Amino acid sequence: MTTNALEQTIAAAREQTISGMLRRTARRNPDKTAVICGQVNWSYREFDDICDRLANALIRRGVQCGDKVAILARNSHGFVAMRFALARIGAVLVPVNFMLNAKEMAYILTHSKARILCTDTSMANMAREAANQNTNVDQFLWIPDEAGSAPLPGMTSFDDLLTEGADSNQQRPRVSGDMLAQIVYTSGTESLPKGAMLTHEAVVTQHMSCVMAAGFESSDIMLHALPLFHCAQLDTFFGTCVYAGVTNVITATPSPEVILPALEKYQVTSFFSPPTVWISLLRSPMFDSEKLSRLRKGYYGAAIMPVAVLQELQERLPEVRLWNLYGQTEIAPTATILGPEDQIRKAGSAGKPVFNVETRVVDDAEQEVPTGTVGEIVHRSPQLMSGYFNDEERTREAFKGGWFHSGDLGFFDEEGYLTIVDRKKDMIKTGGENVSSREVEETIFQMDQVSEVAVIAVSDPVWVEAVTAIVVPRDGSTIDQEMVVNHCKARLASFKVPKRVVVADALPRNPSGKILKRNLRELYEVSAES
Repeated sequence: MTTNALEQTIAAAREQTISGMLRRTARRNPDKTAVICGQVNWSYREFDDICDRLANALIRRGVQCGDKVAILARNSHGFVAMRFALARIGAVLVPVNFMLNAKEMAYILTHSKARILCTDTSMANMAREAANQNTNVDQFLWIPDEAGSAPLPGMTSFDDLLTEGADSNQQRPRVSGDMLAQIVYTSGTESLPKGAMLTHEAVVTQHMSCVMAAGFESSDIMLHALPLFHCAQLDTFFGTCVYAGVTNVITATPSPEVILPALEKYQVTSFFSPPTVWISLLRSPMFDSEKLSRLRKGYYGAAIMPVAVLQELQERLPEVRLWNLYGQTEIAPTATILGPEDQIRKAGSAGKPVFNVETRVVDDAEQEVPTGTVGEIVHRSPQLMSGYFNDEERTREAFKGGWFHSGDLGFFDEEGYLTIVDRKKDMIKTGGENVSSREVEETIFQMDQVSEVAVIAVSDPVWVEAVTAIVVPRDGSTIDQEMVVNHCKARLASFKVPKRVVVADALPRNPSGKILKRNLRELYEVSAES
């Protein structure tokens, strides 16, 4: 055996990949229930075998290592099976936010160079519309949904792939941890989304961090109700649960009418959602703490949980321990965690960095600031992305000084707990989704009647942060909320459309002419409360 061949043999034996993670769990717990979705109930052995067969079929259909394969679908067993099958052959997953409009989806498909698009019945029309806008997509794969709808004509079905992939002798490429596993698009703060490139090693390392800091155990039964296109549900929770051998219940509808019965029916012990969903559960007439007696672990993120809601959760679900997870797509995505013992004592804090993350707060000169001083949050970690796909300039900017710049502002207290105080570039997190204020501003500014506009986040009891537009009309023009909302609805995804529009005479500025958004937030927070 040559030296090179020996090195390859050793590398294969040391494999640390997303696919290998599932295989190891299946060998440890072959008969344990892995996935429940609608009428589907797979053991870990069955889950692993299905991913094997899908992987074989994808190779037979010409999918090669490094090919980009997009998924535009709601949560289902088909979604997660395809995710692991792609990882098994070294293909690159590109999850697409189904809340975007066709033009926004087409940008992601084109930019990522995705050739294959997986979709389900509910999203098929949108998938075709997006793919037809000068993208590289030349093949559609249909994956089943929670309701078990029938395959669509003109698309290769999930069952067809399983049949084609029954040949276990299909030769596969060797996949290594440093290979690209997925490109996840984040709206960032610019008008066009950025594709964060995450390797197998980055994703699996994040799973390790979460298992250690967030109490995942193989005895858990976790409900996955938030969209799997989002890295939080896909990687922080579903992937980590597979890593730990958890039983996973999947649903596509994150509403109280679905979530509350599912928590009871499947005796769920663990559940994640942004604060908006937790609030909706508490306010639902279906909420009954006695029916949720098995629930022991509650997770939240994407926004700060109001202290009053934390207290109410602890009063109405006293057996539930809570964790707050903070991070972003570029770090796979969990960077810090606030544990159960600190929920009230450190309310509003993002906690401490997880095991595989080093975090600092720095000034504009890249120097670490003193305790209690606000600065930009930066990270070092093997969980970090390897860059933005086809965007060297923004990659260089993000990693200046050898640290990843989060774009968030915060400070460490004397006990080492991190608090997020602002978004450096005015990101709004509404209902768990990121919205670029600049993108909304540019859309509104297209209106002939608009002279100036500033878009900010204002606290909201339902959305936690509501997209709010302050508009200054041009001289001689009139404008109102209905006009702005209708204009945005025709050009933006629904969650980006302002929930409130304020018509003002002018916008506050500093001596250099910069709009003072902090002043606007303070003004309209008071206005919203009164």
